[in-house]
Amino acid sequence: MTATWLGHACFLLEQDGYRIVVDPYTGVPGYPALELEAHGVYCSHGHFDHSYTDGVKLLPGRESPFSVEEVPAFHDGEEGALRGENTIRVFSAGDVRVCHLGDLGHLLSEKQAEAIGRCDVLLVPVGGTFTVDAAGAKAVCDTLWPRIVIPMHYRHAPFGLEKVSGVEDFLALWPQEAVQRLPGSSFTYLAKEGGETAVPVVLVPKYPA
Repeated sequence: MTATWLGHACFLLEQDGYRIVVDPYTGVPGYPALELEAHGVYCSHGHFDHSYTDGVKLLPGRESPFSVEEVPAFHDGEEGALRGENTIRVFSAGDVRVCHLGDLGHLLSEKQAEAIGRCDVLLVPVGGTFTVDAAGAKAVCDTLWPRIVIPMHYRHAPFGLEKVSGVEDFLALWPQEAVQRLPGSSFTYLAKEGGETAVPVVLVPKYPA
């Protein structure tokens, strides 16, 4: 499966020519308007920076190689009282499981972690204010223990919401050798056999500006 970071919390997932867009945005400072084509689009919640489906032109329907599992969650630490609900999704294809946490605003319960299950690639918000902060994001990673972690929903000026933090606080919580900055915005993950990885690899895609 190939994943491409399109900025903010938006990703393009591709398998066998089938394209899925997750959390398309509009109105996020610095980022240009999205103009994408995909067979499917999913939004973790209805806020403007995660639900701009007008930016995604749907391609003709065909059989999807993806299966999608949904886990209910919240946008804040008060069971949605502040910002509402948030949907975690696990996209599976080719025996690879990619979990997009959306705007997760709290630590995972044991029930939620069990529902997510095995996680090869974890897309986790790290900027705080509207989501978990760096420490909270690290705790979520420690709970799920994926093979690959990709931080999202952070500010890298001039891109991103002004009230959220950058990615460095999150990266500082990992061993230096575990962090890899990619030369581009895409990476391909192939299914691997075996047990848990010793330490997850943290990949930091480069925004394609």
